[in-house]
Amino acid sequence: MIKKTLYFGNPAYLSMRNSQLVVKLPEVEKSEKLPNTFKKDSELIFPIEDLGVIILDHKQITLTHGLIEMLLENNTALITCNSSRMPVGLMLPLCGNKTQTEKFNAQIQATDLLKKNLWQQTIKAKIKNQTCVLRKFRSCNIRNMEYWANDVKSGDPDNYEARAAAYYWKEAFPKIDNFVRGRDELPPNNLLNYGYAILRAIVARSLVSSGLLPTFGIHHHNRYNAYCLADDIMEPYRPFVDSIVLSIVDTGEGFEELSRSVKTQLLQIPTIDVMINSRKSPLMVAISQTTSSLAQCFEGKLRKIKYPEFVL
Repeated sequence: MIKKTLYFGNPAYLSMRNSQLVVKLPEVEKSEKLPNTFKKDSELIFPIEDLGVIILDHKQITLTHGLIEMLLENNTALITCNSSRMPVGLMLPLCGNKTQTEKFNAQIQATDLLKKNLWQQTIKAKIKNQTCVLRKFRSCNIRNMEYWANDVKSGDPDNYEARAAAYYWKEAFPKIDNFVRGRDELPPNNLLNYGYAILRAIVARSLVSSGLLPTFGIHHHNRYNAYCLADDIMEPYRPFVDSIVLSIVDTGEGFEELSRSVKTQLLQIPTIDVMINSRKSPLMVAISQTTSSLAQCFEGKLRKIKYPEFVL
């Protein structure tokens, strides 16, 4: 079942009652003129078991400890945003799988040969999906992308990922002079950053649910990064975020700021339809299949990660 994504961009009191998230508005709760029946009717209620991601984007949001505990038990990812309204924090449960210790051991003991093979699969899938984005939105030559995707070797020693990225971003926004992809670069990088942060949270949540450590990557290695594996596994999913951003830019909608309309479109990321295992599936569900297959690869039960493709 697809889990819900909730976004809170205004002051709110969030608490728990009967295994449900209860949302109250401070201006209603503080008012002495409003009757209690009205206050009760103004509450919003969501079953916690239906929640997958919650985004907190206002300094005057209050959560009870009991709610946080229940959300983590439900493996709900809590994302917090900074003063610029960009995601900066992620809270996940420490334990998300019954056979976690065995899966941890299998992951930690994975050989370099296995990790290089898994990285090869990851980059192949990423470049193929980037090719699909260019095919859908642009009229540029994509034969080089197709060649690179098919020629990726174990560990990507030829660095086809970087070659593909350089060409991909050059063609992605032809109407934006000298566009450079980077966290601190000019818009529409703000849209990409926001979308990737949501995607990263979904992947990290699913890794924990599959009994894996998000810290230990198959390629990314950074002593200050607690989500190296999430950064690895999200690579083939990035083009799905890119497709939303390209669509926003191409329709002429303003992207200098993260408007409510833009955020609404980016918050649809978990529900995007993708093809995985020859079946159409919401992106969030597909990610759970990806992380589950990765765990089985570490355990020697599978040799190939299940990655998504675009719906044709």
